[in-house]
Amino acid sequence: MTQNTKPGFLAKEHTIAGPGFNRWLVPPAALAIHLCIGMAYGFSVFWLPLSRAIGIKESIECRPEVGFFQELFVTHCDWSIATLGWMYTLFFVLLGSSAAIWGGWLEYVGPRKAGVVSALCWCGGMLLSALGIYLHQFWIMLLGSGVIGGVGLGLGYISPVSTLIKWFPDRRGMATGMAIMGFGGGAMIGSPLATALMKFFATETDVGVMQTLISMAGIYFIFMMAGALSYRIPATGWQPEGWTPPVPEQNKTMVTHGHVHVKNVFKIKQFWLVWVVLCMNVSAGIGVIGMSSPMLQEVFGGQLIGIDKPFTGLDKTQLASIAGLAAGFTALLSLFNIGGRFVWASLSDCLGRKLTFIVFFVLGGLLYISIPELAMTGNKALFVAAFCLILSMYGGGFATVPAYLADLFGTQMVGAIHGRLLTAWSTAGILGPVVVNYMREYQLSLGLPREQVYNQTMLILAGLLVIGLICNLLIRPVDDKWFMTGAELEEEKRLEYKKIHAHDADEMVYVNTRSHPLTVWLAWLAVGIPLSWGIVNTLITAGKFFS
Repeated sequence: MTQNTKPGFLAKEHTIAGPGFNRWLVPPAALAIHLCIGMAYGFSVFWLPLSRAIGIKESIECRPEVGFFQELFVTHCDWSIATLGWMYTLFFVLLGSSAAIWGGWLEYVGPRKAGVVSALCWCGGMLLSALGIYLHQFWIMLLGSGVIGGVGLGLGYISPVSTLIKWFPDRRGMATGMAIMGFGGGAMIGSPLATALMKFFATETDVGVMQTLISMAGIYFIFMMAGALSYRIPATGWQPEGWTPPVPEQNKTMVTHGHVHVKNVFKIKQFWLVWVVLCMNVSAGIGVIGMSSPMLQEVFGGQLIGIDKPFTGLDKTQLASIAGLAAGFTALLSLFNIGGRFVWASLSDCLGRKLTFIVFFVLGGLLYISIPELAMTGNKALFVAAFCLILSMYGGGFATVPAYLADLFGTQMVGAIHGRLLTAWSTAGILGPVVVNYMREYQLSLGLPREQVYNQTMLILAGLLVIGLICNLLIRPVDDKWFMTGAELEEEKRLEYKKIHAHDADEMVYVNTRSHPLTVWLAWLAVGIPLSWGIVNTLITAGKFFS
């Protein structure tokens, strides 16, 4: 006797959309998760308050003999900002590694379960970090937000990729650009929110970070769960109304009609070429992000406030003034980072992914090379414009690469393959800052003026883009031998929907068979309002630079 059990609420087969479901409900679900986990970019807002969590008004520094490992457990002195920065490093190392490890699992269980696990890890990690602050144990914070939260980052980041690509085969770049734009925009919402909450909770005896993390964990959990539970996947064979797949002979964008199994992807040279393409683009971009604010201040110095003095000749008041302008500059760059994710990814639907990355590397390399000259001539407008374009292409690379993978390896397991590729991000997160920071220190040790220490660094970053360009030019369509046969593809689909096939047709339940237009508008308003609030706040900050 065969037992007929119905699939659980989080099961993938319970999320299959029926006829009449509006695919435009899926991007806001993805944005709801990405806007929350994107706060990883803004966690540095906690470093300064946490560096005086005990001293409150001023940091109580640890004795010189207290090293990093002792600092994990000490309770009598404050953490240094350098120590706190290790959580930021863990975020992106764990993001890439967890996406690589559990990407295949995500393809089988579906985006809803992955999104729920992401919410539990990310928000649970924040709660555990709050406990670490209460006990003043940094190892608990590293375990909470760094490790557990990092796993949540990885799962949340890749959870919508495969789903969006399947819903938008006609606009792959635009679809992934919308979601990944949210990850770049998370800090625009989270940083001012965290600042406001810390100000509200701060007292004479508390800097307010613990309460802020608890509050934000609750807010994020609601948004992330709403997004995860709103995920829907298309039924087998679904395609947009009026759209037909391009004929291979007419296809000029290198889009395959086969599907590669994730277990084989490490054996395929195209994967490693794309891996280097992403790694080089991100390494150069992260390097620029890390140096943009200090470079602006050290290169132009007093010119930023109408004083003909170098950076080293400014007093504390003048330094504070140009630091405020640099904050506006950084805010402006974040806007281009976010906008570039949507604009460049959407353009890649027309240009093709390979040509889009060629533009990134050629135009980006020329901009990197030109920046020292722009700095020497004192042309602030072109200097700022160059940085803005560079950051737009940095963000655009993140948003375009999932569609690139789908073009090359097919859509069946693109989420898992994207997870493997994100190890390139983890590598770049170490490579980029190391190149920039060590080169800067080396140049200063040679006695070079501060305004000239970045010249060689820019040439090195341009060299990274040349490596990426060469690898991108070498990418060709994947050999047919790597694609799954018809029988293998059917087996994969059977594994995806094995529980569905265990039920009679009349027991299959499609969800949201008809989407009301008002539902679509409400879904977009739910993510659009906080995103707009973040953009407005960022524009206000950026306005200080121009004023």
